[in-house]
Amino acid sequence: MTTGILDYESDAIVQLMNIAEEDWTEQELKDALQRAIMLELSTIPPYATALWSITSQDNTQPVRHTIREIVFDEMSHFGLVCNMLTSIGGTVVLTDPATVPKYPGELPGGVNPGLIVSLGGLTRESAGLFADIEKPENPLAFAADGNTIGAFYQRIADVFPRFAHLLTGRNQVTFPLGSQHGAGNNIVAMNTIDDVLKAIDVIRTQGEGTDVSPDNPFPGPPGELAHYYAFKEIAVGKKLVENPATGRFEFTGPDVPLPDTSPVARVPAGGWANDPANAPDQPTASALHDFNTSYSAMLTSLEHAWGGNGNELFDAIGHMSDLGDAARVINAIKLPADPHLTYGPEWLFVQ
Repeated sequence: MTTGILDYESDAIVQLMNIAEEDWTEQELKDALQRAIMLELSTIPPYATALWSITSQDNTQPVRHTIREIVFDEMSHFGLVCNMLTSIGGTVVLTDPATVPKYPGELPGGVNPGLIVSLGGLTRESAGLFADIEKPENPLAFAADGNTIGAFYQRIADVFPRFAHLLTGRNQVTFPLGSQHGAGNNIVAMNTIDDVLKAIDVIRTQGEGTDVSPDNPFPGPPGELAHYYAFKEIAVGKKLVENPATGRFEFTGPDVPLPDTSPVARVPAGGWANDPANAPDQPTASALHDFNTSYSAMLTSLEHAWGGNGNELFDAIGHMSDLGDAARVINAIKLPADPHLTYGPEWLFVQ
């Protein structure tokens, strides 16, 4: 496996984690933050694809609400890490063809090795995959093992104070997501080491919970679970409750029914053109291209926003809105080889 920092398919995070904390240099910290940005970005396509496969657009529907809030959390985490990198003089890279997410495939950098992330509609199985992406080092329910996203962020938090003097507040992008999606979701400037450590705490605990509680400590509505436990509820089909006799958390509560969804098939590597049995006709190819064009424009606008043109964040938000509409068009088109299933968006970067 290659180790290039900008190579999505490299094991660069594993390599960084193998370097002793005291041996990290400024460049290792910048490299780690670029990889963290790539990690946050990599979660949005699978989560959003599942979200947009839900046929009802009623955001109060419990499962839809849960996944939608998690997508907004990931967007916030992405923005916070971008601010960390630019504040210490780094450059956010999103549009290098080697850097953009690739599906199906492992998470970037070698995190959670062996976990293959794919794009498709919402099912119990896909929710289980999402829980595996978010798994804590020491979950309060079910077992997990090492090499997690949280462990990587903890290493960044341990190292960053040695480089606090590099924080300049350069090229910071801010956005008030907190009023609608929870206090921890504001994208704020990284001017001090306290700002950085608070942001890393938000990112870790929103995804994993804490050592004593499965709750999201920075929720939208009260009682909102951290991502791992929220996705596990959907995967298992039962609410997480505390057993009063043992004090342990168990998935034995009320049922969690799945909402109605479009039966979006798993997207093949490199897109539908690589599946001879389901090669898209011209109208389908056009719909897929429209989605990919909006996705690519979103990445370009985000890169520009953190490159000193902060107002391009609003362009990126517009492109993200376009993606949802384009995905629903694609999700309505049946596969030629299996009309019980539908196409799904490819999330391909086009130049």
